[in-house]
Amino acid sequence: MKKFFLLLVLVIFTLNAFSQNVFSLFGKANSFFDLFAAGKFEEAHNYFSEEGKTKVTAENLKQFWTALENRLGKVKAIDATGSKTQGDFYAITVSGEFANDTQDFVLVFDKSEKLVGMHLPPKAITYRSPGYADSTLYKEKSTYIQTPGHQLAAIITVPKDGNSFPVVVLVHGSGPNDMDETIGPNKPFKDIAAGLAANGIASVRYVKRTLLYPGEFSKAFTVKEEVLDDALQAIALAKTIEGADLKNIYVLGHSLGGMLAPRIATLAPDIRGIILAAAPARKLTDLIIEQNKYLVSQSKDTSAVLQKSLADAITEIEKTRFMKLGKMKPDSLFLGLPASYWVDLNNYNQVEVAKTLKQRIYIVQGGYDFQVSEADYLLWKDALAGYRNVDFKLYPDFNHLFSQQQEKGNALQYQQPANVEQRFIEDLSTWLKAL
Repeated sequence: MKKFFLLLVLVIFTLNAFSQNVFSLFGKANSFFDLFAAGKFEEAHNYFSEEGKTKVTAENLKQFWTALENRLGKVKAIDATGSKTQGDFYAITVSGEFANDTQDFVLVFDKSEKLVGMHLPPKAITYRSPGYADSTLYKEKSTYIQTPGHQLAAIITVPKDGNSFPVVVLVHGSGPNDMDETIGPNKPFKDIAAGLAANGIASVRYVKRTLLYPGEFSKAFTVKEEVLDDALQAIALAKTIEGADLKNIYVLGHSLGGMLAPRIATLAPDIRGIILAAAPARKLTDLIIEQNKYLVSQSKDTSAVLQKSLADAITEIEKTRFMKLGKMKPDSLFLGLPASYWVDLNNYNQVEVAKTLKQRIYIVQGGYDFQVSEADYLLWKDALAGYRNVDFKLYPDFNHLFSQQQEKGNALQYQQPANVEQRFIEDLSTWLKAL
């Protein structure tokens, strides 16, 4: 019987392991285009496999680059930005900025890290910068956060004027995320960093470990490896920012990051507070069931076949409620995640942990969020409404990415460009600056 498609919006783990070193492939892709820009087409040609060299010549490469620059202008910046496996091959996405326009390239490497193909993907709808992102008011610095065996690219965004400013560390939701938490043409963390900086507040954002080290997540792991270790290093980095008010460092956790923010606060008790943005108050199992029911209701398919498929899916999802391994191996998979992960999260009660915190807490939620619904916000509010260190804000017309929408919708909504709404930025800035 064909299984019903499990949405798992909150837990999108496409962790195909690269047997190659992804940094090596990124480096080769960047060097290849450096040679193009320098007019060294014979040297660039040597990056191809022997078979590839029979299909394209150095003269072909020169003609291609000349035509490209005639159309787009001289190259200004070009960097490898993404990677994925395609069978036995590895596809590296390279983003180019030219004088007149932008252009992405996809380089395909074989297992020996030789180039076997290159193409220009159709130009997708691209990110648009929000009006509140006034770059004259802030500056950005590229750096890294490091843990043993890991180096994650990071960006520090600081206001140009003033000192003794608050700093916010941005912690991602589930799955492999870049530092901007990019989904489709949307970059919510980039928006938030720019908006906060324009309001005199610094931030730290970084690439999530699951994006750069996917092979490590094909075995047993927990949120410690996925989220906590790197969030703590990002907090440590925040403390080194020149001009930062070390008594006003915050963590903004989005989705899964918000769920874990109370736990991060217990591990970093000297931070001033946490922001729970679209944070689940319930167990992960409950959210996945709710997401699947919602999608079925959106499908307008009332057939008995679909309802049976949904019931079968829920039966599978319910199997994730265990709190001990028992005789299970830690790397046994349930809905694509190891048993060790489920045990860790199922034994964590984010609401109860939040009750023990002395730090400031700001809980924000969108009413049109179908991934983490208003039901979670109400659970947070019922549990913490009497706590003087906790504030709440519900935006009825915002979705999971805190952009304004006309309806609740589904994942297709994320393929349309829509920035984090300025109301959210202004309210968050006001809360962060409150004494």
